[in-house]
Amino acid sequence: MTTQALFVGHGSPMNAIEDNDFTRTWAELGKGITPRAIVSVSAHWYTRGTGVTAMTDPKTIHDFWGFPPELNAVEYNAPGDPEIAELVSDIAKPTMVAQDYNWGLDHGTWSVLKHMFPEANIPVVQLSIDGTQPLEHHVALGTRLARLAQENDVLIVGSGNVVHNLSMVQWHAGNTGFDWADAFDEDAAELMKTDPERLAALTDHEAYSRAVPTPDHFLPLAYVAGVTAALDNATVEEFNKQRTMGSLSMTGFAVHSAA
Repeated sequence: MTTQALFVGHGSPMNAIEDNDFTRTWAELGKGITPRAIVSVSAHWYTRGTGVTAMTDPKTIHDFWGFPPELNAVEYNAPGDPEIAELVSDIAKPTMVAQDYNWGLDHGTWSVLKHMFPEANIPVVQLSIDGTQPLEHHVALGTRLARLAQENDVLIVGSGNVVHNLSMVQWHAGNTGFDWADAFDEDAAELMKTDPERLAALTDHEAYSRAVPTPDHFLPLAYVAGVTAALDNATVEEFNKQRTMGSLSMTGFAVHSAA
């Protein structure tokens, strides 16, 4: 089986420099994957319209405040891949994807890849999330991006959180979730495993407004759901199946298909 896509619950930026159960799982996942390139959809590049990083040397973006100096000192110097960026723009049609030379790799991408691929030797491009489009648009775009995984040995990575409500976080609650967060996370996982193309049905879930108060961290899952739906005989494996601080989910999904 070949891993074609990953959705990663990335949580706090501190996970970039911490050794914990979540980051150790990311490291183990990376050991079995050797793609030609990575296309990352991060919650932290949320735009009007869609862009893809097209430079050869994307910068490491420290898009957070109030964290220790050692986190701000991290550099993840993976190369870019202009050829893959061009393929993304072509495959995404009719969605127009602009070639971007200003962004780089934000912490939604590098905080995870730093553990999975610590040598930073696999080219990485980021695809932005068009915040003006409905959830169905992002699932459909993911189905088209599946061609990159199938034909070009590109790993599609979505980085966000299934449940992400910072206003309700209980900082000292540990690795527990509110009942509604547990229910939404479980139902999202069931849909990913049985009918990922219908991910938008979760907008009718009774906990949706609390689990997804803003769509930025949830939408990366839509791309992975689209990839999953487009693959023949795809299997979905959960990892880091955990809620933390009440209203944050660290759950991730690895999407496999026959080689």
